[in-house]
Amino acid sequence: MKKLVYILFVVLIIFGVVYFIRKGKSEVIISNKTLVAYFSATGNTKSVAEKLAKAIDADLFEIVPEQIYTVDDLNWRNDKSRSSVEMSDKNSRPKIVTKIENFAQYKFVFVGFPIWWGCEPAIVNTFIDSYNFDGKTIIPFATSGSTPNTDEAAANIQALVPSAKVLTGKRFSIDVSESELKIWADEQM
Repeated sequence: MKKLVYILFVVLIIFGVVYFIRKGKSEVIISNKTLVAYFSATGNTKSVAEKLAKAIDADLFEIVPEQIYTVDDLNWRNDKSRSSVEMSDKNSRPKIVTKIENFAQYKFVFVGFPIWWGCEPAIVNTFIDSYNFDGKTIIPFATSGSTPNTDEAAANIQALVPSAKVLTGKRFSIDVSESELKIWADEQM
């Protein structure tokens, strides 16, 4: 009789452990939490990112460089400017001082940036390299005065994280409305 009670007790413990493990895993799998991460050198991308995060009720994260970009750093006509040097070196990874706690909770990650030389700034690649994007959906969005789309940036990001799903994304003007962003974002998720 004692053996039977002992066996039942062990079986109940095993079922309990399995239940809590499965419950924990299913909560992670079904999480649809969304993050809007952005880098903004002049404030344009920040404005769009804030509107987007508000429109879709997402967490907002600013990618802050260790060394802030100055006006001279951003002079694309100067081959020796910081941004020109970084963009000409595919391995450039400017340091970031901000960090996301519990990145695993996000399923959808909108990544915003100004378009430099037709693609994402090198600091965005630093951000992408800093986290595990396995199984996540990355949706790029950008601001630009002239580049019409984010195709090259999406291809670059996909090459960095082949285990993620990277959508084409979209370029927005600074005066885009929250409602326009919501409609677009809902189509992506």
